[in-house]
Amino acid sequence: MLYIFKFPDIGEGISEGKILEWYVKKGQEIEEGDSIVKMETDKVVADIPSPRTGVVKNLFGKVGETINVGDALAEIEIEGDDAEVAEESGKKVEVEEHGFGVVGQIEDATSDAFLPSSGEGMEDDTDSTEQAPAHRALATPVARKIAKDLGIDINSVKGTGPAGRVMKDDIKRAFEEKQSGPKTKQQRVSTSIPKEIPERAEVEELSQIRKTIANKMVESKFTAPHATALEEVEISKLIKLREEKKEQLAKQGIKLTYMAFIVKAVTHALKNHKTLNCRLDMERNRVIYNKYYNIGIAVDTPDGLVVPVIRDADQKSIIELATEIVDMVERAQNRELKLEELKDSTFSVTNYGAIAGIYGVPVINYPDVGILGVGRILKTPVVNENDEIVVGHLLPLSLSFDHRIVDGAEASRFLKDIMTMLADPVAMLVM
Repeated sequence: MLYIFKFPDIGEGISEGKILEWYVKKGQEIEEGDSIVKMETDKVVADIPSPRTGVVKNLFGKVGETINVGDALAEIEIEGDDAEVAEESGKKVEVEEHGFGVVGQIEDATSDAFLPSSGEGMEDDTDSTEQAPAHRALATPVARKIAKDLGIDINSVKGTGPAGRVMKDDIKRAFEEKQSGPKTKQQRVSTSIPKEIPERAEVEELSQIRKTIANKMVESKFTAPHATALEEVEISKLIKLREEKKEQLAKQGIKLTYMAFIVKAVTHALKNHKTLNCRLDMERNRVIYNKYYNIGIAVDTPDGLVVPVIRDADQKSIIELATEIVDMVERAQNRELKLEELKDSTFSVTNYGAIAGIYGVPVINYPDVGILGVGRILKTPVVNENDEIVVGHLLPLSLSFDHRIVDGAEASRFLKDIMTMLADPVAMLVM
């Protein structure tokens, strides 16, 4: 019997992946759990295992090709009957990922999961002869997932695919119209890029992570009305404290960064301003106030920006935060993070000043409602409490917030609390 194994949904909204390497070839015998292919997704590089024991009859897709969740990966000749395999196909499988694992769901092995060998790749959509009830849109699980994430009622979307099937482009179009309103004919101005590439241009394919960054930025800006508050805080006391402890901690293998103090200050402030630590659920007309404090840290990597999450940051000391931040940054740059380390933040921090930049307007890591941007420390003249002009150290801060739920006054009070703690770090440590 021939079994079509499809690219499984490994969670976190991952809808596609690029084939990096095939581990098997036609005619090869494989065991259940053997790795079939290495896939690059927008978050991780994953080895996809076989859910069945058998002989590889066909492989779908070439190295470098991008395929969608639900597309065929391999055709495997197996033993057993239809009922037995269909029952087992719903089991979850472990996906090995270079030092970590996630759980994926095997596509239901009914309908076109058992097909004669054709040697052809398969389309993103399921069999076009599939019929759906009149009240239910015809669409793939991938399309339904995208619609759910964007808050679109898929049953109200007009499909342009075969038999009126709702495609991913249909959902994206519906989402754009929902955010900006229907466009008139005069407003539809073409901004397409010509296929012909000028001689003095270079073409490079977008990576999975870069496509995800682009989509997340658009989702955040379209969904959450951004507002940003800018401030400066004098941190000479913080600099002195760090200098006193830095060398001592370095002997213990601990790198004491300013980010550890900033995260600590943020978690203290969030406890006094729960609106900055919430989720806005417009579909159900409610606000979800998180009683835990998971802080996302934006990290620049060779592949693009990723945001690993420090869980329960409020329960960790400055030294514990410093150790975890350094560890996460190193593993992020080497693409060694676990999938679960990239989700469920409640607030985020981005330190663009580590490279260059005094002020910025950071984009919210949606569905968080706030993100703190940290600029480059400036050594500059300041007026002290005795009205004397002295050399000071100013740390620029930028707080972007979702103006649907966070008012400007609340954002300013939150930012002021952070400034107070950074200006007097000793007081923060005893809180």
